[in-house]
Amino acid sequence: MALNPLVDSRDVRFVLFEILEADKLSKHEKFSGFDKDTYEATLELAEQLAVEQVYPANAEADKTGAKYDPKAKTVTVPEGYKTAMNLYIESGFPGLGNDPQWGGTGMPEVICRAVADYFSAAGVAFIVYDTLRGGASRLIENFGTDELKKIYLEKMSTGQWGGTMCLTEPSAGSDVGALKTKAVKQKDGTYLLTGQKIFITAGDNDLYENIIHPVLARIEGDPPGTPGISIFIVPKYHVNPDGSLGERNDIVTSGIEHKMGIKGSATCSLSLGDNGKCVGWLLGEERQGMKIMFQMMNEARLDVADQALGAASSAYMHSVTYAKNRVQGSDPAKKGDFASAMIVKHPDVKRMLLWMKSQVEAMRMLTLLAAISGDLSHVEQGEKAKEAKGLLDFLIPLCKAGNSDLAWLVTSEAMQVYGGYGFCSEYPVEQLARDSKILAIYEGTNGIQSMDLTMRKLLMNPEMFNYTVFKKRIAQTLEKAKGVVDEKYIAAVREGVEKMDATVKKLAELRDQKKMLDILAIATPLQNAMRMLAHAWMHLWSLTITVPKLKEIAGDVSGEKALNMAKDNAEAAYYYGRILSARYYLGSEFKHFEGYLNYITSGEQAVIEAFDEIFTGALPQ
Repeated sequence: MALNPLVDSRDVRFVLFEILEADKLSKHEKFSGFDKDTYEATLELAEQLAVEQVYPANAEADKTGAKYDPKAKTVTVPEGYKTAMNLYIESGFPGLGNDPQWGGTGMPEVICRAVADYFSAAGVAFIVYDTLRGGASRLIENFGTDELKKIYLEKMSTGQWGGTMCLTEPSAGSDVGALKTKAVKQKDGTYLLTGQKIFITAGDNDLYENIIHPVLARIEGDPPGTPGISIFIVPKYHVNPDGSLGERNDIVTSGIEHKMGIKGSATCSLSLGDNGKCVGWLLGEERQGMKIMFQMMNEARLDVADQALGAASSAYMHSVTYAKNRVQGSDPAKKGDFASAMIVKHPDVKRMLLWMKSQVEAMRMLTLLAAISGDLSHVEQGEKAKEAKGLLDFLIPLCKAGNSDLAWLVTSEAMQVYGGYGFCSEYPVEQLARDSKILAIYEGTNGIQSMDLTMRKLLMNPEMFNYTVFKKRIAQTLEKAKGVVDEKYIAAVREGVEKMDATVKKLAELRDQKKMLDILAIATPLQNAMRMLAHAWMHLWSLTITVPKLKEIAGDVSGEKALNMAKDNAEAAYYYGRILSARYYLGSEFKHFEGYLNYITSGEQAVIEAFDEIFTGALPQ
């Protein structure tokens, strides 16, 4: 299978069908209507549309950006996005994972995430419009009344209407509980909302006929903080009884942000109830807003993980193409040869490419593992379903924070491969770097993800169930690797788990001593270390499959015979490359893991003792 500029399609198939065996989901009634051929056709269509339509539209959108008309208070998106979105909708991608009852296809989440890999690689700013729509529709599907479902779901599932997620306010960013948007109940059961929302992705645009906003607000008289928050459905346009659009609701766009990246994505400020007529419908029960919104937030965090994977994948693929074609210097492997050589011949360039390759492959495996864990949590029963849900919950912060931190680093390394050209806007990696930075910030900053992992998913989790499931799955891979994978790579992962266990034990002691500041000060290093352990597990798992497969083809996994076979056989080359990236990660990159653990257990108190006045740079009085 030929490589494209965005995603290694062979690797997508490897993870889906050789690692995760996603095609076996068809044995469950929920997915019995699908088979591997259906999944293959879906992936191929996604790749074609992403490469031929979304990718060029996204490059142009970076130049033109979304536009705000202050007189009409409306937003227009780049023209190429409209064409690409129309084709995306016609192809059925908006409803790929939605319930067929509401016009969706009902495919497994793991296939939907693999499809999103292509579209994210083609344009993060493009795909966010659809991910917000999908998340909003599933909130209504799970928590809406029958009436709300009847009004909104089919048109949202098919991509006719869009959606958002309205949490953030000028005084309530990460601290959502500080929001001031107010809701007043009316006699007919609806609510009138007043307030301001900022940083609302896809908050207004001309891609959709209507935009449905899930809005967090506090009902008049309810308690402060997150316990008093409710959630409401607020449409841009009211809907008539026959399903047609009625008059404009009292929610208007007051401006859009001018950003470093994702310029084709409209990041809006919204004003609700300026004329006292912003009507909303309660979703779920009163004061259950944060509980309900967390479903969408968890989905959105995997959306961000997908977007980060796509950006990193695209940067890596572009770097490979560039390194194979850029001529500079002589081949250092050939003494006395002063002829020009492609830069891929230089060891340091190989190191950069192998580092990127190993990161992207681990990101893809872990993200799709999280996705299929979600699928299994719905179709399995009893302990199997519980463990699948536990693993998903544990992996969400690792995928969101891990992928988005790495996307910034991978795009930076891609720029380094390009040299000076990488810093220039006519080459693609410069945009990829700018577009990727937001991913570590929105849908809960990576610091928040680290605290979520450390506290909710680990130390405060009953009997550390999620972590126990995580270790159980690693132990299964360690057992499978025996006699197949070189012992030194098995030992690296086994010892990594043992050292992490010792570290977690020390953190539990701090928890019992109620030294919460000490724990919070090392939450991010812990998340980095846990992500590295998860990625080491992914690479070991990969080796348990690639080593036997290469032996089948070449009779060996190293040496001249395997190398020569890899030069002439695409499958041998793929497996050999996978083995090398796994060896690189486990044998070299994973060495940084112990440094993080030393940081975590050092007991250094500088962060705890730091006080405001030591940080210089305050504004003049």
